[in-house]
Amino acid sequence: MTNVDVSELVRLRTQCPEAIAEAAARRPRRALLGDSGRLMIVAADHPARGALGVGGARLAMANRADLLERLCLALSRPGVDGVLATADILDDLLLLGALDGKVVMGSMNRGGLQGAVFELDDRFTGHRAEDIERLNFDAGKLLLRIDYDDPGSLTTLETTARAVDDMAARRLPLFVEPFISRRGPDGRLGNDLSAEAVTRSIAIASGLGGTSAYTWLKVPVTDNPDDMAEVMETSTLPAVLLGGEVGDDQDGAYEKWRGALQLPTVRGLVVGRSLLYPADGDVAAAVDTAVGLL
Repeated sequence: MTNVDVSELVRLRTQCPEAIAEAAARRPRRALLGDSGRLMIVAADHPARGALGVGGARLAMANRADLLERLCLALSRPGVDGVLATADILDDLLLLGALDGKVVMGSMNRGGLQGAVFELDDRFTGHRAEDIERLNFDAGKLLLRIDYDDPGSLTTLETTARAVDDMAARRLPLFVEPFISRRGPDGRLGNDLSAEAVTRSIAIASGLGGTSAYTWLKVPVTDNPDDMAEVMETSTLPAVLLGGEVGDDQDGAYEKWRGALQLPTVRGLVVGRSLLYPADGDVAAAVDTAVGLL
């Protein structure tokens, strides 16, 4: 992996902060979908929720230079279309020149911090639609977790609908990642990946806002991958699969993705930690394998 010069990044941030906007303005852009009609995005928006853990390493994503080096390597691999991240990470990648000709997706709601009592009142503390437009980015992404027992979910639903409208008004794609969630006896929030729950979440997300013309879905593979064909019949919106935590069974995760990628509405993958921090440490091999599934 190419070494990231943190001192140079800090020098630019302190002496020439306008370099970020200048890099965004001159960045060569591309269409969201290439000739293949498929999309391979590497996700790195976890740290802004305080979600720094990978497997048993609770602070694996806390070293920013290491994360940037892994991202630069992943983005350099053939078939990788772009990245999903928060402003701080995208600003660093702009300064590093790693986003030229790539799809750039800004992460919009980051207020639902991992483990917080307000986790489901997921405020839009990241990119706004106007920021994504101003920086010449290509799309936005938001997380929509719905707990029928938590009133904070209603706030997130309403603000999500307005974000759908704001992005559509600018003709910018918005990737909505919906879950039915609930708290366990220990108070920790978990996502229900049963076929019924994922189906319900897709139905709810698909109907938000005044138009669905620019809405994409970002969906998990269900607990039973055989259910995915019926689940994805819930909507005609284009969708990408999210990776999530895969543990040590990387091959099993690949097989789940491979099957779901054959479905007509599924257009690609958005995967983060399992590619950036694979169990064997080989980022390039993990990325190349995921690309091969497309």
